[in-house]
Amino acid sequence: MQTADGMMVSALDAHHAGQLDEAELQYRQILEQAPEHPTATHFLGILQHQKGDSDAGIRLLRKSVELAPEREEWHNDLGNMLAATKRHDEAAAAFMAALQLNPNNPEVWNNLGAVLQGSGQLEGATLAYENAVKLNPGFEEAHNNLGNILTQLGRVEDAARSFSAAYVVRPDPAKPRQMLGSAYYSLGRIAEAAQVYRQWLEEEPGNPIARHMLSACSGQEVPERAATSYVETHFDQYALTFESKLVGNLAYSIPAMLAPTLKELALPTDALQVLDAGCGTGLCGPPLRQYAKHLIGVDLSAKCLAVAAEKTVYDELVKSELVEYLSTTARTFDLIVVADTLVYFGNLEKFLQAAANALGEAGLLIASVEELAPPHAGFTLNPSGRYSHSREYLLAQFTAAGFEFHSIIPVDVRTELGKPVKGLLLIARKRALKQD
Repeated sequence: MQTADGMMVSALDAHHAGQLDEAELQYRQILEQAPEHPTATHFLGILQHQKGDSDAGIRLLRKSVELAPEREEWHNDLGNMLAATKRHDEAAAAFMAALQLNPNNPEVWNNLGAVLQGSGQLEGATLAYENAVKLNPGFEEAHNNLGNILTQLGRVEDAARSFSAAYVVRPDPAKPRQMLGSAYYSLGRIAEAAQVYRQWLEEEPGNPIARHMLSACSGQEVPERAATSYVETHFDQYALTFESKLVGNLAYSIPAMLAPTLKELALPTDALQVLDAGCGTGLCGPPLRQYAKHLIGVDLSAKCLAVAAEKTVYDELVKSELVEYLSTTARTFDLIVVADTLVYFGNLEKFLQAAANALGEAGLLIASVEELAPPHAGFTLNPSGRYSHSREYLLAQFTAAGFEFHSIIPVDVRTELGKPVKGLLLIARKRALKQD
């Protein structure tokens, strides 16, 4: 007569082959001979669940872990079965029993996170998912689960990094290069981001995004300003989601600062010729409107201008390269606002000369920049694709172009990678011409 353990081999083979009725018959024959056989008890429970009788399956799995409490994977199986029937608290207890036996199992931590999340225990679920990805950094599902729960908790930047970590686990060549490069950047893996852009540029030699971002991430062949084709392509891509991402996710602060800043300057209302230079989707339009007799917005992105037009605050919207536009509007404006636009200029000389040309007597220029901290000097192109400038450089360039500073205000321009991006809000006045 065949032993119970010998019969188990045949029963498991049938089970794995999907022959559930045959496997069930053999499991029950084993249990007739050995009613306390833990393996037959356990897999008969699995089979009952597969056949739709989860209650019977759970009873059998509970018995199997009593018979063999050292089997961590059986506690995990019980947890999964309980989770499938929405018995979250009982499932969590089963997963915790498995983790007491082996706290280094990322799969069980991920499973625990799921049931804690299902029962509304978001902080505990977050910790469980964090343990899962710490134990296995290549655990794509756990990264995505962590990203989802961090989104629920409003931790948008942390969620983005988790989704990025999931995205780069399997860097499939079919994945969009821009998303893959951004994912590596968000994880601080700049060299890998550069390699993505390098390969992209090899495949598409004229692609402006690939060319600009390769320079930004490699530090090689850095242009003095972002190419017009890059800026136009970049903002056309994000026009419809620009405001929700910049203001909602990245806490972009300049438009909110503009209204109190203008109020402090005591500018006359409804009286000024105003230019919103690099207006984008028109975030700065509303606070500028009350001071403008005539308000013009200029931008390279036709799709951003279309969104700005919906705000109905501009008298005129113009698609143009900024320096070119300013150079053709001598002594036209009383106020020029350049919010989050000079971050796409490295060398500011031509822009400032053109801005001075476009401003009338004692005209004001208000601009935001990202600050290049000491001991660095001049300007640099960051891996973000944006430029930052040192205070010394800004002082020298503004002065040379004929401006004198009213104030230089330190600001957190936005958040990025979970940290504030330090910047400056510059308020400068065009110097009056000396009279002979």
